[in-house]
Formats: sequence, C-alpha cells, structure tokens
Amino acid sequence: MRLEEHLTVLRRDGRALAEAAGRAGLDAVVPPCPGWRVRDVLLHLGGVHRWAAAYVTSGRKRPFDAAEESRFFERVDDGALIDWFRSGHGALVDALAGADPALECWGFLPAPSPLAFWARRQAHETAVHRADVESAVGSTPAWAPAFAVDGVEELLRAFFANRPERVAGEPPVTVALSATDAEAAWTIRLDAKGLHVTDGAEPAMLAVSGTATELYLLLWNRIGLDDLVVDGDAGALDAWRGRATITWT
Repeated sequence: MRLEEHLTVLRRDGRALAEAAGRAGLDAVVPPCPGWRVRDVLLHLGGVHRWAAAYVTSGRKRPFDAAEESRFFERVDDGALIDWFRSGHGALVDALAGADPALECWGFLPAPSPLAFWARRQAHETAVHRADVESAVGSTPAWAPAFAVDGVEELLRAFFANRPERVAGEPPVTVALSATDAEAAWTIRLDAKGLHVTDGAEPAMLAVSGTATELYLLLWNRIGLDDLVVDGDAGALDAWRGRATITWT
C-alpha cells in the first residue's frame, strides 16, 4: 500500500476510535484486552501516537530510553482524555503527512523507508485498537480488503519474521488462511525454530476462511473462529494464541 493510503486509514480510524470511546464511556470493559477499559486504550494509544510522532518530527536515529519514553505517556484526567487523544492523533497525522519523503529516523521493522514504516505501523496500531474500543459497544469495524491483507502481511512477515523466537514452540502446528474477498492466502507453521509463512492455502491441521478483515482480527487475537469457515483441528489456533502475543509499541 502507498503512504497516502495508510495515512487515510490512520486519519479515519483515529477519529472513529475517539467517537466510539465517547459512546462506550471510559469505564467500559474492552473484551479482547483482559483488565483494560476504554480509558486504558486511550492512554496507551495517545502515548504511542506522541512517541511515534517524536521520531518523525525530530529525525531521531536511536530509540528513546525508558525515561525518555515516559514523557509521552501522561496521566490525563477523564474529562480531558478524549480531547488529549484527539490532539495526539492529529499531531501524528500532520507529522507524517508533512514529512520529507527522504526522512531518516529510527524504526523497528523492515520497510521501504522510515516514513513508510511509521505510517504503516501507526495505521495498523490504530486500526487494531479501534477494534478494541468498538468491541466495548458490541461492534466490529471492517476495512478494505487491501488494508486488512497488508495488516496480515505486516504481522506475519515483519513482526514475527523479525522476532521468530517469540512464536517458537513444540509441537509444530500448521494453519491455512484464505481470504474470501481478496486474492490472498497464507499457510503458517509454528515450530521450534519459530514462524514459517508460505503463500497459498496448503494442507494444514486447521484451515480457516473468512474476509480479510476477519483474518486480520483473528491473527491479532481480537476475534475467535465464530462466523468463519473452519475445517480441521480448531485447537491448532490455541498454539497461535498462546505464542503470537504482541507487547504493544
């Protein structure tokens, strides 16, 4: 996807998240994130947006240390929280939209450029957390198939390709995933060496078909297998859920 496409989704989803937070209320439970309420999502993501924007606007070439990062994650009174979130989201969108394409700064996943990395990563960070907040009011967002496929690709071929030890384990499991609204399919294998991904749906312990959005949310552990077409051992998904966890950054 192009930078402009990621920015379009980032802009829209941040606004939609804030609106959903207002409908849900800050104390509403967020079912996909045990122990979190809507307040926690806003505080987390508002901090992440400020943290990401700081790399883009400063051109910083090394990661912030823990003490430096802490200044982005403020304690904000409930009455000001949604506006605080909107402000940080808007500043991030403006920073990315106005950045020099030749920007050099730190990033933590492979990408064609630092600017492309931050636009893609923050678009998907915001999209998944939008789904979290909407879950508090019983709704599930949907994205264009191209964006959802891009999210699956980022998760499988960037996050876990970059850190294969995070999903390593025995016994091996295989899961085939097929998008019903896009020409996209993957077969994933988790074994002692980590994650292996091939294009196409090959014979596997578990085969799952659904829209690209459903597969995107499934792999981010935001939904279960309900309403998807499943063939094989549904328990194979438990290995993914147990190993494929993300420490939010």
